[in-house]
Amino acid sequence: MNPMRKNHIVIAVDGSENSRRAVAYVSGLIGGLTGFTVTLLHVIHAPEEDFFSSPQERERWVNSGRKKVEAWITDYRGLLIAAGVDAGDVSIRAVERDGPSLARLILAEVTSLEAGTIVLGRQGLSRKEEFLFGSVSKQIVSHARNCTVWVVQ
Repeated sequence: MNPMRKNHIVIAVDGSENSRRAVAYVSGLIGGLTGFTVTLLHVIHAPEEDFFSSPQERERWVNSGRKKVEAWITDYRGLLIAAGVDAGDVSIRAVERDGPSLARLILAEVTSLEAGTIVLGRQGLSRKEEFLFGSVSKQIVSHARNCTVWVVQ
């Protein structure tokens, strides 16, 4: 494995308290250390085109989501920097992707970023909810290849 790859950590975030805990966990582990890069990743998983009455409505929905994401993802970046991670080593990536599985979209981004570690918060679904809706963290653990996965409770 490329040494740069293993020191690149992607934190998949969604604005939840669980995501904030994942960011705090990574901050506590690598704050003050050198040699690590961190990407805060949020995948905007927009509904299919036919969900909206027009392409403009879909665009408004995506833009509204982006504005919300910018606020909390910037806050997460600040947590990492305050913990001692160099500002130049923390990047933000918010992308819009279509597909049936949010977990697979996240994994595709992690692969394209050539990260060695992905960190995410566990949503805390009940067994029934997990059965009905699926668990993103469980799917990522099941399908991740060539990287380490940390799931923060």
